[in-house]
Amino acid sequence: MLTDSREPVAVAIDGPAGSGKSSVSKQAARRLGYGYLDTGAAYRALAWHVLSRGAETADADVVVAATEDFDYAISLDPDRYWVRVGETDVTDAIREPRVSAAVSGVARVPEVREAVNALFRSLVAAADAPGVIVEGRDITTVVLPDAPVRILLTAAPEVRAARRSAELSGEDAGAVAAALHQRDASDAKVVDFLNAAPGVTVVDSTELDFAQTVDAVLDVVRAGTGAHRDR
Repeated sequence: MLTDSREPVAVAIDGPAGSGKSSVSKQAARRLGYGYLDTGAAYRALAWHVLSRGAETADADVVVAATEDFDYAISLDPDRYWVRVGETDVTDAIREPRVSAAVSGVARVPEVREAVNALFRSLVAAADAPGVIVEGRDITTVVLPDAPVRILLTAAPEVRAARRSAELSGEDAGAVAAALHQRDASDAKVVDFLNAAPGVTVVDSTELDFAQTVDAVLDVVRAGTGAHRDR
């Protein structure tokens, strides 16, 4: 598929929680000299925005109203990552447990998803890089269905749970696995991130380590874009 050379190449990556989307996408972006867009950060930032007002994301009307003054900005530089709402740096705050627990309430609102998806497309189009790796949920099917490279990055549930547990030192492995399963079940009500749509390449990292997974993703990107060398 030919791409418009005047705009950055879009690489869409979907996958379930604990599949390594963020770390793998970020490293692949570094290797290619591409930008990196964490789409989940926008939903987290909006959840933070709602909570900062003393409201709850369970109320869809409140969530929609909060989008009216949602002044969102995010870095696409994989080595200088930050997220802001207005003048407030929320890079760390949006990872707090209270925000994580509220994200699904934001993501399930159709009006919010439509607005945020349009934001993602505009960020990619305006990127100062030859390409942007965009990772999250429904990226390959809704956000960027026409991207020249679309990947579903996945792994067996028990492997994903083990990896997530290793990332969260001090957390009970069983509790981490349960939380991951619960998030998958909740998010699956909104989008299908476990099955590859037609034209989407599956990268299963169950038997791969981190470096091998990055290489597998890069192979797909190079095949789809004609990129040959790392930066």
